[in-house]
Amino acid sequence: MLRWIFALLLIPFLDAVILAVVVSQTTYIGWVGMVLLVVLTGLVGMLLVRAEGRRTIGKMQRSLAEGKPPTNELLDGGLLIAAGALLLTPGLVTDAIGFLLVIPLTRIPIRAALKRFVIVPYADKKTGGFASGNVWTFGFPNEEATRDRQSESTDGGTYDLGADDYTVDDAGGDGYTIDFGDERTSDIDEPDDDDPSAR
Repeated sequence: MLRWIFALLLIPFLDAVILAVVVSQTTYIGWVGMVLLVVLTGLVGMLLVRAEGRRTIGKMQRSLAEGKPPTNELLDGGLLIAAGALLLTPGLVTDAIGFLLVIPLTRIPIRAALKRFVIVPYADKKTGGFASGNVWTFGFPNEEATRDRQSESTDGGTYDLGADDYTVDDAGGDGYTIDFGDERTSDIDEPDDDDPSAR
């Protein structure tokens, strides 16, 4: 998180350095020309954001009418909002990043990278894989390791039985018997036959 804050603070610094270098190295563009260039790029960018925003809203309405979720259009809308903010911020670096987000030719790969490396991993982390469909449909994710750990951690009153440790026999009627395959002795003493209350 700290590196993202540092990267966002680095953008205005780069803008100031580039503006100072361009103005000091060129004689035909002065400070007035540089300010006019920044204003002009901001205005052209706003016109592009407006046009792309209308196009994105139209695509969103079409996909909703077809019954499809407008995920790409929503991401495009978010990228266009970011592009508008960057284009309104004075500076050449912010204008360049804003234009990269506005133009569809460069916005589509940025959107795909954003989905792949940011949105899908975050949604998987929050939902356990249900958002992207990366879920287990049979068994458990680490079934062998879980079975080994459970068999090692059995205490005196708990028995971890595998499929080969017991058999179930139908008695033919409504009941069944379970044979564990070993002779277990009961901890409870058998009651005396002479005691009538034990029956």
